Amino acid sequence: MCRNIRVLHNIDPPSSSEEVRAAALQYVRKVAGAAKPSKANEEAYARAVEQVAAATATLLDDLVTTAPVRSRDELAARARARNAARFPDQAGRPA
Repeated sequence: MCRNIRVLHNIDPPSSSEEVRAAALQYVRKVAGAAKPSKANEEAYARAVEQVAAATATLLDDLVTTAPVRSRDELAARARARNAARFPDQAGRPA
């Protein structure tokens, strides 16, 4: 599940609040061990997602770097190259 969390710092264009929330949701899913909470745990699950998203947004706002800004297109191309190397039999197949 956490493999779906993307780099959110120092990218162009900057991360949106939706991306931060999606990363928080993936994190909470991984920690909870379930993609969807039971009815009894829905409130705690939603609260955790909001708290993790807020902490992530604060972290991203506070981070400082001297590295050049990374391009989303460049990161996506590197990810595709890694996948092609890992799964050569699926190269060229639609997702």
